[in-house]
Amino acid sequence: MATRDKEKLTGIQKTAILFITLGPDASAPILKRLPDNDIQRITFEIANMQKIKKDQRDEVLQEFVELNKAKDYIMEGGFEYAKNLLSKALGAQKAKEIIEQVSEITQQYRPFGIARKADSAQLLNIIKNEHPQAIALILCYLQSDKAAQILSGLPEDMQADVAMRIATMSNTSQMVIEEVEGILQKKLSNVVRSDIGTIGGVKPLVDILNNVDRGTEKSILDELDRNEPELAEKIRSNMFIFEDITTLDNTSIQRVLREVDTRDLAYALKGSSEEVANAVYTNMSKRAAQTLKEDIEFLGPVRLIDVEKSQQNIVSIIRRLDETGEIVVARGGEDALII
Repeated sequence: MATRDKEKLTGIQKTAILFITLGPDASAPILKRLPDNDIQRITFEIANMQKIKKDQRDEVLQEFVELNKAKDYIMEGGFEYAKNLLSKALGAQKAKEIIEQVSEITQQYRPFGIARKADSAQLLNIIKNEHPQAIALILCYLQSDKAAQILSGLPEDMQADVAMRIATMSNTSQMVIEEVEGILQKKLSNVVRSDIGTIGGVKPLVDILNNVDRGTEKSILDELDRNEPELAEKIRSNMFIFEDITTLDNTSIQRVLREVDTRDLAYALKGSSEEVANAVYTNMSKRAAQTLKEDIEFLGPVRLIDVEKSQQNIVSIIRRLDETGEIVVARGGEDALII
């Protein structure tokens, strides 16, 4: 490859340029962790590269830095958080491209892809007799709606056990993941394909519970209340996040606002997105909205911990009103339309 424009480079070619630039000492440990077919393709590209332009090398390095920065932001606060930070630094279009690239790379190397491609009923039938820890591991890697279907389909006495294992799972050795995936692959031999990221913990369980029907959610949380009350409370506090206010209908938002302390509202909106702020303002009178905007401006810089506390206070009100049936929070497994 004597001269190639950066726009025409494939991912493998960019990786080859990066490895050449980093040198063998830095590249070798990374290379050996890649799938065999990728190692072969990268090695072929490296062997066929005679000359790399300086500007081409610089652009590939810059892209590598941006992707790593995006990955760090995602680890800190998820894809939306990363997108917002990158948009401020690089512009909306560039941020969108980088996030899409990171997402694509993440999907490519994430375990249990074969399970994500399998039919939910078929997968449930195969794993329902496995050890709860193995089931929890598999569910962590599934799409949250598919994981919710499978969790709901497990025997009732097993649901809370699996849920607790998901919430308390942290790092799982690669050897265990590969062993469980290998066994599953044999049982799902008529399906193919592959996905990395953080597994286990409260968040994956919350994503799953947000997609199950209320009966299953209540049964699991009641069981956790009896056995792991602190964990149950932690899960409840994460079931609906402040940004989800935009999913409420106007009547529900107005009902929530009647309960919310003005100071909490000002602090909460200080750290919110424009979309959330607009959802609140449009459900207030013009005068009240203007007063609130002035209150927020008057606050000046505030601590993140104070913003999060106020947002959590509002979330607690939303969950209470939802539980008493005074507002409706749309959930997976339920009809959104009420007649």
